[in-house]
Amino acid sequence: MLALMSDIGIRIGNTAFSFSFSLIIYLIIAALIGLVAEGLVGRRLPFGFIGAIIAALVGIWLMTQIIIITGINDIYVYGVPLVRALIGALIFVAIWNVIVSAFYRRRDYV
Repeated sequence: MLALMSDIGIRIGNTAFSFSFSLIIYLIIAALIGLVAEGLVGRRLPFGFIGAIIAALVGIWLMTQIIIITGINDIYVYGVPLVRALIGALIFVAIWNVIVSAFYRRRDYV
């Protein structure tokens, strides 16, 4: 179990990147929240799985740093508030779909 808690490091030239176990868990939770938000809204985001992760990360940031709602008994998994993250991801996916749908043109089939 101790091996799972160590960091994963990548060195490219003089630059070193480190990914901790908590970051990997955070991204997995964000992916699940993003996929659930896509499913509830009913529209897919661009970039598929990566787009779902980005939507959830923006949703988590939106509901924990910008819009702070008190009185919600939230479920925390590795420091991620699941209910707030889902609400934020739903808001972000819905807004994204409204903005993007304005740029889609319908094709006229003859």
